[in-house]
Amino acid sequence: MVAMRLLAASSSPATCAAPAATVPELPEVETVRAGAEPHLRGRRLRRYEQTRPDLRWPLPEAALRALVGRTCTAVERRSKYLLLRFDGAGAPAAIVHLGMTGRLLVDALAGTTPRPEWRKHEHWRMDFGDRLVRFVDPRRFGALDVADAADLPTHPLLAALGQEPLQPGFDGAFLRRVSRGKKANVKALLMDGRILVGVGNIYASEACWRARVRPRRAAGSLTLAECDALAAAVREVLAAAIAAGGTSFRDYVGVDEDAGFFARELAVYERADRPCPRCGATIKRAVDSGRSTYWCSGCQR
Repeated sequence: MVAMRLLAASSSPATCAAPAATVPELPEVETVRAGAEPHLRGRRLRRYEQTRPDLRWPLPEAALRALVGRTCTAVERRSKYLLLRFDGAGAPAAIVHLGMTGRLLVDALAGTTPRPEWRKHEHWRMDFGDRLVRFVDPRRFGALDVADAADLPTHPLLAALGQEPLQPGFDGAFLRRVSRGKKANVKALLMDGRILVGVGNIYASEACWRARVRPRRAAGSLTLAECDALAAAVREVLAAAIAAGGTSFRDYVGVDEDAGFFARELAVYERADRPCPRCGATIKRAVDSGRSTYWCSGCQR
């Protein structure tokens, strides 16, 4: 058996309070999506199994078993949710949220190779014949649901999600519009999933550094030029992180259990009291709402 493991984790849904910890963000989930899709697209689901009735919420066992016999048409991402789309009536999608410690594994199986034993903390699996999808989640903050394509925009997990930062519609004008009158700081605005999705703590801090904007400034104080620079920085840092396979801190690993290498490119995150790589001034750290914020005391205004 040749095993290809596609693993990642992401923060908990925006409707629930996330524990104060560093968790994988949009680039890590996108890395998993891109790695999983070639293995699942075009394959027919032959069997679904689960070892418990719930994760964060109850698992819709009947709806999941109704996917058996359908073919996976695509693996997509909306914010930090994976959408495993299937053909047939309603064109349903399995909605997967990896939580903080969730791991999505895809095993490539040869011929009639016996299925691997269930792992500790493995809660569900989808058998596509020569590909076996398994979900392992020690803390059980992940989620799995099913919805027809027409119902996805109004699904409770997806309905309130904001703009995708790597899709058309996100630019300086967008940031200028949503920041007017906001007393919340710049980093909090970037991390508000109702406004902009998938930009978590690591990449918000890094984008602010690239744009030379102090993350603890009031968002409403941003000029149009600063909004333009910040939007460009968000896109740049996310694209660079995806190219590097994400950032590995604590639980996250990517395709084939490889670590993400974007940590090598971090300018300020977890670099408190060290010199800024751009101007040499000291990097500062503060804690806001249980999350660490990093910025350069010299070149960010």
